[in-house]
Amino acid sequence: MPDRPGDHWDRKVANGLAFLRRRLSGDYEVDEFGFDPELTDAVFHPLLRLLYRDWFRTEVSGIEHVPVDGPALVVGNHSGTVALDALILSAALHDKHPAHRYLRLLGADLVFRMPVVSELARKTGGTVACNPDAERLLGGGDLVGVFPEGFKGIGKLYADRYKLQRFGRGGFVSAALRTGTPIVPVAIVGGEEIYPMLADIKPLARLLKLPYFPVTPTFPWLGPLGMVPLPSKWLIEFCPPIPTAHLTDSADDPLVVFNLADQVRETIQQTLHTLLERRPDPFGP
Repeated sequence: MPDRPGDHWDRKVANGLAFLRRRLSGDYEVDEFGFDPELTDAVFHPLLRLLYRDWFRTEVSGIEHVPVDGPALVVGNHSGTVALDALILSAALHDKHPAHRYLRLLGADLVFRMPVVSELARKTGGTVACNPDAERLLGGGDLVGVFPEGFKGIGKLYADRYKLQRFGRGGFVSAALRTGTPIVPVAIVGGEEIYPMLADIKPLARLLKLPYFPVTPTFPWLGPLGMVPLPSKWLIEFCPPIPTAHLTDSADDPLVVFNLADQVRETIQQTLHTLLERRPDPFGP
């Protein structure tokens, strides 16, 4: 029997009320890291979907390189002054992947020292970027997302856009090696243009205990309006996985770790060049 005109909205209202009842009564589950899948699906992903699909017009390719099940370490380039790229990647991967997998993001200590941001990060599946947490997640069969450039990536000037910064000491590689987890490099084009950083006011950053204080074409000149990201065109490409199962005995070998980290970095950098050729206009359709 076909739905009557009001049935669709009746179901939406009923589902919304049922969701609120579960939240108020505490009838929902979170894991040991604080991840709340129901809240992520009902609130956070719909909001991010508006951004990645409608505002940034994101195209995703290579999703077949992300395993259907089992662990993988997804390693991406970082950019954008504000780390929207991590959130967009997480939502786009979940929506485009045939198994709708969640990406458990590893974040900097600063993220988890900020009262509201910390809670949101935990609820959406994030945890501190440290090897013990990464290895526990990978050992449990999760997809783990890491951005080895850290604040050097998101805090670089627009003049240095799409030039990968150093990958630190390769801690992410050690976590993959210890668990025999494949590494999936991912290249993200589009994040550099959302808040083009023209300058960094270092004295003000030190005063506020921030890694940088950005000056963009719209911030701080337009106040809160300067926080609206520019509608750049995004391309996300997942690269073929790099196996590590044959190197589990080399997790503490600095040379192996460095070479593998360099291989991942070079793969992402070359893929960025290819994607930029496909997207000559940063604000095109």
